[in-house]
Amino acid sequence: MVVSNSIALLGPRISGKAVGAVAEYQGSEMLSMVFRYCMELVGVYLFTVVLSYILAVMMIHISQKVVYSMRKEVFNHLMELPISYFDTHATGEIISHISYDIDTVNASLSNDLLQVCASVITVVGSLIMMIAISPPLVLIFAVTVPISLLVTRFKSKKIRPLYRERSGTLGDLNGYAEEMLSGQKTIKVYNKEKIVAGKFDKKNIKASDAYYKAEYHGIIMGPLVGFINNMSISLVVMFGGILYMFTLNKGAAAVGIFALGLEGITAFVQYSRKFSGPINEFANIMNDIQSAFAASERVFTLIDEKPEIIDTEGAYNIDRVEGNVELSHVNFAYVPGKTIIKDLSLKAEKGKIIAIVGPTGAGKTTIINLLMRFYDIDSGQIFVDGHEIRSLTRSCLRKSYIMVLQDTWLFNGTIFDNITYGKENATMDEVVAAAQAAKIHNFIERLPNGYNTVLSDDGINISKGQKQLITIVRAMLPDASMLILDEATSNVDSRTEMKIQSAMYKLMEGKTCFVIAHRLSTIQNADLILVVKDGNVIEQGNHEQLIAMKGFYSSLYNSQFD
Repeated sequence: MVVSNSIALLGPRISGKAVGAVAEYQGSEMLSMVFRYCMELVGVYLFTVVLSYILAVMMIHISQKVVYSMRKEVFNHLMELPISYFDTHATGEIISHISYDIDTVNASLSNDLLQVCASVITVVGSLIMMIAISPPLVLIFAVTVPISLLVTRFKSKKIRPLYRERSGTLGDLNGYAEEMLSGQKTIKVYNKEKIVAGKFDKKNIKASDAYYKAEYHGIIMGPLVGFINNMSISLVVMFGGILYMFTLNKGAAAVGIFALGLEGITAFVQYSRKFSGPINEFANIMNDIQSAFAASERVFTLIDEKPEIIDTEGAYNIDRVEGNVELSHVNFAYVPGKTIIKDLSLKAEKGKIIAIVGPTGAGKTTIINLLMRFYDIDSGQIFVDGHEIRSLTRSCLRKSYIMVLQDTWLFNGTIFDNITYGKENATMDEVVAAAQAAKIHNFIERLPNGYNTVLSDDGINISKGQKQLITIVRAMLPDASMLILDEATSNVDSRTEMKIQSAMYKLMEGKTCFVIAHRLSTIQNADLILVVKDGNVIEQGNHEQLIAMKGFYSSLYNSQFD
């Protein structure tokens, strides 16, 4: 960069000499000198083009490496963030950070940064050459350049918040679009297409308005600075002509540093254009730079999000978890002041089935989140085999559980890969045996490639019930001592549920099980049923005991048949 721009700065000097040769020489001698200077000029600019090309390629490689590192760091950091972050941020907005924001930074690195660095060298080099030609004329820029800098600084302060708002509205738009696209079936069932499109249109208008404001105020800066710089060139030509006439009348020796010949005027004007040009370019790309700053702020804000609390000092692993779980006076609130779980205490002995029932919003899933340490309790204690779970490593604790959730998750890969997700070294025989137990083996075999059939994004090419069966098969493979079933058969019809009950009992055999179910008929065999309401355990016992109480559980159970 330094070499190519330094060489390019020789161009005005050579062209100035060519103009001087016209005034100094006559006839063939003049043509010969002019031709020689023209060839030198062509050589200088060709060499500059080659160096500029090499530099551009290098900057592309550098910017791609930087962007690769940023994406890697952002994604790795996302893997370290707590569940609470994903509960409060839309998926589309997060994706916007990884794609749009980082791409904006990439564009600025590969183009704007190179242009700014080249401009700095050109401005400094041109200034040195102008001082060498005519120090008095340089004083013009001592007035106009500070004015340009003040204008640029003033507008930059106004522009950056606008670009920050633009990035935010675009992230909100992406989040809404992702949410609506994932719920197309529901939208069509309720004939909400026009309403959804209308809301999208409002968000789109908001994003477009934010984009317009940012670009409008960013573009204004270029013409303002360009006007100031053009005025400076006009002043250079005017005062340069005066100095030239003054030199002709008085002689170069008499006027001293104010002496200026035709060659000097030509070179100085060209250098002044080179000096002013980069300043104009910088003002024109300021909106892109401000956009990159706003995007990078969003990226670094994500990176600055606090990761999931690391294991406490001295945290340890347990070689083999038996499965005895105890909650003692546990209190928890997602939002301070709004307690969800209130003074909850319970004991789950090894191999027992603990069912958790209650109305929607009672805190059933919250209990599971606390057992897994997706959230940490506010007060109280939770023990596993007598060990307070905060004294254990998160990895050890979570490996002790198997989870089958109501919200099934399958990734883009083969059915075999999805089933063995929790046990990577599982054999095909183990997978087939688990699939047969879950009554899904025959369905898989009927697929074109059997267990090697590739599932598309989140398994949208199979039914919800089949997706849930695959997640149940996945849970059958790992060797863990505790099991969490959160509405694990909610997407399976009653007949299929009855068929796979034996597989479920086999899955639950010997494990401490926590079962959340709305179908109370599925948890009648539980060893202990906890009835949760408003964060409190209001009743507990087995099915027969709770029915005999004729309390809240009894009314819930009987309501199924009303």
